[in-house]
Amino acid sequence: MATSSPPQQFTNPPDYSFPHDRLRVMRDPSKIPIVLVACGSFSPVTYLHLRMFEMAKDYVRQNTNFEIVGGYLSPVSDMYKKQGLLSAHPSMCTIAAEDISSAWLMVDPWEAFQSYQRTAVVLDHFDYELNTVLGGIQTEDGQRRNVRVMLLAGSDLISTMGEPGVWSHEDLEHILGRYGCFIIERAGTDIDQATESLARWRHNIHIISQLIQNDVSSTKVRLFLRRGLSVRYLLPSRVVDYIDENSLYLDEATAAEKEKEREQLASSSRKKESSS
Repeated sequence: MATSSPPQQFTNPPDYSFPHDRLRVMRDPSKIPIVLVACGSFSPVTYLHLRMFEMAKDYVRQNTNFEIVGGYLSPVSDMYKKQGLLSAHPSMCTIAAEDISSAWLMVDPWEAFQSYQRTAVVLDHFDYELNTVLGGIQTEDGQRRNVRVMLLAGSDLISTMGEPGVWSHEDLEHILGRYGCFIIERAGTDIDQATESLARWRHNIHIISQLIQNDVSSTKVRLFLRRGLSVRYLLPSRVVDYIDENSLYLDEATAAEKEKEREQLASSSRKKESSS
């Protein structure tokens, strides 16, 4: 558990203000206050990204001694060089949070305006803003308490953490040891295998099962858009309108994605031929 704020200094973009207007007042003093942080490209943000927070809320209420007082989407920096992504994602995240009228979900643009930042540093930033700058969160009796920052992610992330050489041991210790995480199961990921090499931090890794399977991803949404297919009801309505108004993702296919599309089409054609 994070017990003190990290010592490093953080460089904020011009006119930056850490969003905290939707932080909740802590109600139960016997519990541990936490804030959930989801890092990602969110290009575009989908309903599954938003559902992750609600699934975590149910899990926390039923299985832990935590109390959630806030949640944040932290879009990655434009220096994150993954082809097919756009620099508009902070705006889309903000639109999504407003569209669903969430009482506790916010978008922090800090990471998006940095050079590439490691997840460990991003979590340190939240810890600094929440506990050092704000002095913790407010309780019902008017006191302030330090809040614990925890990572919220899909099981594809924890799979990479279990792969040798992908993450440094120092970062894993910082993320999983100091902060901890909530992991949403996704189809195609073997959670047991993914967490086998992370056993020393197992007490800080909370696995959340999807009771209603949802495999919508930003990659699939971008594929739909390039093919001229509707994505309405896969994304918040105002995000769909924003994409349409700005003609986003129409020509963003990477060579690898185009090759994957060709393979899918060829496979589909072969199946039709074999059944005829």
